[in-house]
Amino acid sequence: MADVMTGLKRTNYCGETSSALLGREVVVCGWVQKIRDKGMLVFIDLRDRTGIVQLAFDDQTPEALRQKAQTARAEFVLMAKGTVRARESVNKDLPNGDVEVYVSELRILGRSQTPPFEITDTTNVKEELRLKYRYLDLRRGEMQRSIITRHRIVKAARDYYDQNGFLEIETPCLIKSTPEGARDYLVPSRVQPGKFFALPQSPQQYKQLLMLSGFDRYLQIARCFRDEDLRADRQPEFTQIDLEMSFVDEDDVMTVNEGFIKHVFREVLGKEVETPFRRLKYQEAMDRFGSDKPDTRFGLELQDITGLLRDTGFQVFRGAIDGGGSVRAINVKGAAGRLSRKEVDKLADFVKTYRAKGLAFTRLTAEGESSSYEKFLTPEEVRAIRERLGAETGDVVLIVADAKDRVVYDSLGALRVHLAKLLNLVPEGSFDFLWVTEFPLFEYDEEEGRYAAMHHPFTSPMLEDLEMMEKDPAHCRARAYDMIINGCEVGGGSIRITDPEVQERMFQALGFTPERARAQFGFLIDAFGYGAPPHGGMAYGLDRLVMLMLDRDSIRDVIAFPKVQNASELMTGCPDTVEDKSLQELSIRVVEES
Repeated sequence: MADVMTGLKRTNYCGETSSALLGREVVVCGWVQKIRDKGMLVFIDLRDRTGIVQLAFDDQTPEALRQKAQTARAEFVLMAKGTVRARESVNKDLPNGDVEVYVSELRILGRSQTPPFEITDTTNVKEELRLKYRYLDLRRGEMQRSIITRHRIVKAARDYYDQNGFLEIETPCLIKSTPEGARDYLVPSRVQPGKFFALPQSPQQYKQLLMLSGFDRYLQIARCFRDEDLRADRQPEFTQIDLEMSFVDEDDVMTVNEGFIKHVFREVLGKEVETPFRRLKYQEAMDRFGSDKPDTRFGLELQDITGLLRDTGFQVFRGAIDGGGSVRAINVKGAAGRLSRKEVDKLADFVKTYRAKGLAFTRLTAEGESSSYEKFLTPEEVRAIRERLGAETGDVVLIVADAKDRVVYDSLGALRVHLAKLLNLVPEGSFDFLWVTEFPLFEYDEEEGRYAAMHHPFTSPMLEDLEMMEKDPAHCRARAYDMIINGCEVGGGSIRITDPEVQERMFQALGFTPERARAQFGFLIDAFGYGAPPHGGMAYGLDRLVMLMLDRDSIRDVIAFPKVQNASELMTGCPDTVEDKSLQELSIRVVEES
């Protein structure tokens, strides 16, 4: 039977016991990290969310108390009363490793089975096991630091935006389904059989309505839901730092959010961030880096060599150009000695996962030159390409050609990031901040055979591109902006459409009939007719921001109870079946696939 806490109250956390408390009596609580039993000497490392303190028992300790300490095992829950004293053997790995608590009273509040893995930062077990026993995994110092840092980031956000005039307002979690973009999670209505709510993919429409309501500046730490395939930085449920502002343009929104990043990095990491951030237009980002979320901490920029090859007889390049595409290259400076022919072949396999048909190369080593394409070109073409790229002995030139520019961008954009990691070109501990602006308003959906909104249908076109919405949608630009940190989009937003006529034109450009637009968004269109202020905003992916600030590989490492690849939670076993009675109450029947 476990002891009880009656008569004792915790006075200090384990990590708070320092030399400032020498000679003071304290009461600490926590879990046993490890025990060292040397007979007449017993030492227990007690752990809580703040750190570890050593509990000490010696030959002067009453025998019954020492024997009780000897029964403790890993992950037992203890409460100990004692005096803080200097340690004879200092542990330099602990911030408070120069002190210990000499115990006068010990209570075992909870006993533990042998855990399925060791509760340490260095534990090396499969992630599936950690997630199955997530409550144990969360006891590890690394995980606790992640969750505590997440709390600090949220607090910093609330403090900063409050100081800048934002009001925190909650929006509904049961909303109207508007299936445009990712799939909605649907919630059946019991009281209105056959009808459904949706869980919000974002508070977008509500926060715009709040601007129409006159609240001027809105903030919400918003839970959002998207029924989509998972990746390392995606979850079916996630959290946004969501905001909206009235009477602003792009510069206003970007300036206030640069201030937030400056504030949160200083408050949480103690790092100073220089503002304003650099800005890259979307097309420049694609042309130079092959990505709309470029990592610019290293070089390896793309070079367009299409113009040098318009008359080439090499069909691989010529076919791509005649098909309306391009030929682009990366010069990997000084890499010939590090990228063997075998490794270059692996790179060719890598770009094929991005739909590229292959990877042309030239290796310029001191021992000689080898190329997969130069023998098919004229000497003038070879010379022109090398001069354009600044290629010299020691370099490796890598080229992708395709009739679709998107394939060239995607494959070379991913390749440059892959090479930077492979060749250790990314400075450790560095942060790179920039904005990408002037995104396309539309992107062509090949499966649907129509244009879709690149961001969402409430994004305003650039004023000078208004007439292109119908005439030339492929080149119509949006008043949209994304914040990029280390090649990862952490937040994005736009200036919104506030003219009802422009909003109706947007729906028409997206293929909505007037009836469908009215059925799905009539309330919003009506609201615009009652005096809509110019407004815009953005949202941060909180999980992604925490992941980047802590340099974690996955957002699962910064979420307390995450889902895995198939959108399930291994700990509780959800999603799961429910009783037939529950389905009947919701007028739902499960149909088995044939």
